[in-house]
Amino acid sequence: MAGSRLLDIHARRMRETGRGHYTIGSAGHESNAYVAEALRPTDPALLHYRSGGFFLARALQAGRSIDDALRAVLLSMLAGTADAASGGRHKVWGDAALAVIPQTSTIASHLPRALGVAMSTSRAKRLRVPVRWPADAVTVCSFGDASLNHSTAAGALNAAGYTAEQGLPLPLLFVCEDNGIGISVPTPSGWVAQAARRPGITYLAADGDDPDAVRAAAREAVDIARLRRRPALLHLRTVRYLSHAGTDVETAYRAATDLSADRARDPLLALARHIGGAVPAERYAFVGERIKAIADKLAGTPTLTSAAQVMAPLAPRRRREITQAAGQRGDEARRSEVFGGKLPEQAGPMTLAQNINAALTDALAARPETLVFGEDVGRKGGVYGLTRGLANTFGAARVFDTLLDEQSILGYSLGLGVSGMLPVPEIQYLAYLHNAEDQLRGEAASLRFFSDGAFRNPMVVRIAGLAYQKGFGGHFHNDNAVGVLRDIPGLVVAVPSRPEDAAPMLRTCLAAAAVDGQVSVYLEPIALYHERDLYEPGDRGWLGDYSTDSHVPIGDARVHGAGTELTIITFGNGLRMSLRVARRLQAEGVGVRVVDLRWISPLPVEDILLNAAATRRVLVVDETRHAGGVGEGVLTALVERRFPGRMARVASRDSYVPLGDAANLVLLGEDEIETAARELLVR
Repeated sequence: MAGSRLLDIHARRMRETGRGHYTIGSAGHESNAYVAEALRPTDPALLHYRSGGFFLARALQAGRSIDDALRAVLLSMLAGTADAASGGRHKVWGDAALAVIPQTSTIASHLPRALGVAMSTSRAKRLRVPVRWPADAVTVCSFGDASLNHSTAAGALNAAGYTAEQGLPLPLLFVCEDNGIGISVPTPSGWVAQAARRPGITYLAADGDDPDAVRAAAREAVDIARLRRRPALLHLRTVRYLSHAGTDVETAYRAATDLSADRARDPLLALARHIGGAVPAERYAFVGERIKAIADKLAGTPTLTSAAQVMAPLAPRRRREITQAAGQRGDEARRSEVFGGKLPEQAGPMTLAQNINAALTDALAARPETLVFGEDVGRKGGVYGLTRGLANTFGAARVFDTLLDEQSILGYSLGLGVSGMLPVPEIQYLAYLHNAEDQLRGEAASLRFFSDGAFRNPMVVRIAGLAYQKGFGGHFHNDNAVGVLRDIPGLVVAVPSRPEDAAPMLRTCLAAAAVDGQVSVYLEPIALYHERDLYEPGDRGWLGDYSTDSHVPIGDARVHGAGTELTIITFGNGLRMSLRVARRLQAEGVGVRVVDLRWISPLPVEDILLNAAATRRVLVVDETRHAGGVGEGVLTALVERRFPGRMARVASRDSYVPLGDAANLVLLGEDEIETAARELLVR
């Protein structure tokens, strides 16, 4: 506790001299060290940014010296590359050897992940697969009183109670560190005590300046989680010293009487009184001397010096290893069993939906750590039937329904993935992702970055999306907004359009997850799920054979045709429309090739350039919105590589998608594609 307080003070001094980079401290919250004391050093911890006391107590509990513990925090403050938490990328509480998972500063965004971590141990035991934590581990997740008001926290607490009320094991300890203020906004008196009480979660409370009470409450809470395998919430009443951060002058918004009242509740002085004698003061002075000495030795510690060094953990993309892993499949006897004796590769041409269903079946048979879950994916088999039969074949422990909350679905995935499993969650519609997308941006894709690769959360998020559904539409079932996904560093976004590409692309995403901890979005064009025909009714041109051994490398496009007069670059529903336009032009003697991007992040830039050069005329067919659509990236790649030929782009309007036939007024149509192609040919 003394180390935490004195590190906060030293951080201010380093900031004043230009050496330090982070001054949000834990002063006044040091009583969270008692929570660490009640736990084991192997219990996974997702910590609030004011949990310095907990982190140092965990380090000592694991057998480290006080010098080693202090050095670790100082390296993080200095953004040193030797920092075990993030390798100099951010000041976070994290250390793989201490089971402390680094968290970002996004308010309450780590709570949904905590559910998945807590869920992993019992799920792994049931499935007899290994995970990162001991079988009787308790997951601890700390957060502040202001964070309690965030919708992410509300959703996570609701999901925890919901899970517990279903009788499912959830050994999870929430710790709300309540200092009564969020930066400058006070929390109403008594609010946390009311808001933190949730069905299915045991509520306990203690004052941080009462050592015996905190110890007793922490131990009771841990026992509830460890022995009864149920969630508990410890309301730890704290104070905040040294303002919110180094640049914050709290006397500008807090009354002197409030500050004085807080000083009377100092957890450090309370512990000193509890111990008695001269030892506390001597120990405090000793720790201060050690911090100064260690900090002096760390002067000039190496920091990140290049963009490549900063970005190294984001996306390793080890192609050879991914190719090898993509070939993993269950033995033939097991495959015959799960497919009911009718192997998909012997079934002849199938729809996109059928290919995806078969690929999921193969994945579950080949990888026992794979889980498939989401809204209606279990007994119902999905809104469009893509998970039909999976729950019956593999059981409810591996294929299961969740509550209706996308934040929690992704949170389960984050926690299960970081624990060692391979989650394949389903988001029912692309439009439903948007209220939860920070779980991808701020948590999933960033974990490798903020942990310097020490932690990873492999996952493949299946999302039914894009537009052009017939007879079932409106914005929430025809969303074409993908810009937010393409803006996330390191995230892979796959769009399988042709049925024969579905299994190989899914296989690649799963292999990349297993090899590199890759986070991928597998965006499935709803309108193509059950399509059978391409050019004429009954031609069966939109069916494809199931492949068991092929995969599609991330960032590789597919080219249809070898024409030399026009290149059409597209994806998703645009592929089917473009192939139909290309056929009409070819009937007139025009040589057209159609490039299916397949991956919209990262874009297959080399394939784009190669096929653009082959015709020197490029039409980008982009079914997403004109502003922020995928086509912008394609054209930018051509311009940046100084493509000398002619270019044009057609896209959908910057509009939401309305219901019924009105959708055709704002979505890109086949006639627009053909008109643009003809204009480009005569320029």
